[in-house]
Amino acid sequence: MSIDLSRNGDFAVITINRPEALNALSFSLVRDISDRLDEVEGTDARGLIFIGAGDRAFCAGADIAELMGRSLVDHKADMERGQRTFDRLSTFRMPTLAVINGFAFGGGLELATACNLRVATPNAKMGLPEIKLGVIPGYGGTQRLPRLVGEGRAMDIVLSGRAVGAEEAERIGLVNRIIGEDGADPLEAGMAYLSEITQFGLPAIGLAREAVQRAMDTPVSEGLKIEADLNTIAFQTEDAIEGLTAFLEKRKPSFKDR
Repeated sequence: MSIDLSRNGDFAVITINRPEALNALSFSLVRDISDRLDEVEGTDARGLIFIGAGDRAFCAGADIAELMGRSLVDHKADMERGQRTFDRLSTFRMPTLAVINGFAFGGGLELATACNLRVATPNAKMGLPEIKLGVIPGYGGTQRLPRLVGEGRAMDIVLSGRAVGAEEAERIGLVNRIIGEDGADPLEAGMAYLSEITQFGLPAIGLAREAVQRAMDTPVSEGLKIEADLNTIAFQTEDAIEGLTAFLEKRKPSFKDR
């Protein structure tokens, strides 16, 4: 079992490589994800993609057997460690994408919802089934899901533990796009989707992402002040000068991420 890090063009790719267990997450694998994130931070990658090994699952959730017989102190520490690891993805140096190829349950869906963007294959199934085990999500599912799909839909998914298919997930905003309907390789299709975004400058992408994220927790009046501040910062970048100049010169801009 491993968390593999590879490079494919502009993108760093983290693969949950435990297909014999539907890429279930053990506590040690969560720690490995944190280590891989440290490695990616030091590269010149322009985007980070998560995917599961094989064609059956992105990540089927926690390693259930590992949850038995644990002390409350150890369990809470591992929950908080997982939350910290996943939380890094929302403000990572580059945009993050989950390619949901198959099952994404429990911690797997929580990992996906922590990413900035999500795409899913037509056979994808997603859910937070913890309620069926007498427990609740612990890696941020109860917090991020309502922000993506609204309180009512999140309440339905969490309290019923039901699985959501790819079409419903796209309709309610849980995933941004369905990919691979033409039989394309999920990773290739995911990279094609993310390249639509990373063709732009990373400073502007990061500032725009921050503005949208902060809108979720602030009144509109305060959010407009935040937007004005971030907009002003964006205008000071070299990429802004290049983008505006290229528009006036009727050519494609060449962004340098500065």
